[in-house]
Amino acid sequence: MDSTNPIDNTPEIESTIPLDNTPPIDSTVTMDSASARDYTTTVDTPTPAMGAVQTKPNSGKKWFLIILIGLIVVFGLLITAYYFSHDDQIGVTVIRMEGTMVTGQVSDADTIGSEVVGRELRNAADDPMVEAIVLRVNSPGGTPAAAQEIIRDLDYAKSKKPVVVSMGDMGTSAAYYVSAHADKIYANPDTFTAGIGVIWKFSDISRWMDKEGFNISVVKSGSKKDMGTTSRPISDEEQQYAQKIVNDSFENFITDVITHRPIARSDIEDGRIVRGADAIRLHIVDEIGNLNDAISGAKTMAESRR
Repeated sequence: MDSTNPIDNTPEIESTIPLDNTPPIDSTVTMDSASARDYTTTVDTPTPAMGAVQTKPNSGKKWFLIILIGLIVVFGLLITAYYFSHDDQIGVTVIRMEGTMVTGQVSDADTIGSEVVGRELRNAADDPMVEAIVLRVNSPGGTPAAAQEIIRDLDYAKSKKPVVVSMGDMGTSAAYYVSAHADKIYANPDTFTAGIGVIWKFSDISRWMDKEGFNISVVKSGSKKDMGTTSRPISDEEQQYAQKIVNDSFENFITDVITHRPIARSDIEDGRIVRGADAIRLHIVDEIGNLNDAISGAKTMAESRR
């Protein structure tokens, strides 16, 4: 814009009034609308004094990150301290197989399901923080199928890390079937173990039913369809068939055990129970010791594989 007004030819305004006794400014000030806005902004916005602290917009984030990093460091130090103060059990997990073994997910004071034990074994095997597994066994046995399901999961776990068995009051029959697959077995001197065998029981209350006047009529598609019913004794043919099933199951059982353990077949094929102290001599168990001994042994095995 020209310094003179083209409309009225009024001379440009010269600043001659001093502000706060400041000498007059010699330069001529000419303002158009844009320069007026600039001037107003300059006047309204105070200039920070020399040495004044200016707050940066990212300073809050910076302090937040510093505090966060500090907390992470402190937390890491606490974990490290806990690790070294509990080094005797770090990396060893205990899984309990207590009660009569059945297939399924049941778990109560008297019964343990194969799916419960199997899931815990596989989870421990896949956990990078677990170095070894102790299977705490306190069971009189159970069904062959339940033992076979658990064995598959135990073998999976053993392929990844040491698996040690610790027997409590007893680890007999199907419970020993499972235990034989572990890397090492601990038992107490008076733990009941072994009991290798298969049994199938049939009850007959037919005479009591006759006495009380009960009568049952059965319609069946085959001669053995109601085999095992309590309303009559089993026939000779059924007895022979049941014996074959038991024999086949037992042969599978004992062959598996003596394949995984250095046990003489003649020492266990009669199905007798063996005390823990005597089981050492027969190679049925490896060490006399309690749960803590088994945990220490499992940790030693894990350290040797590092």
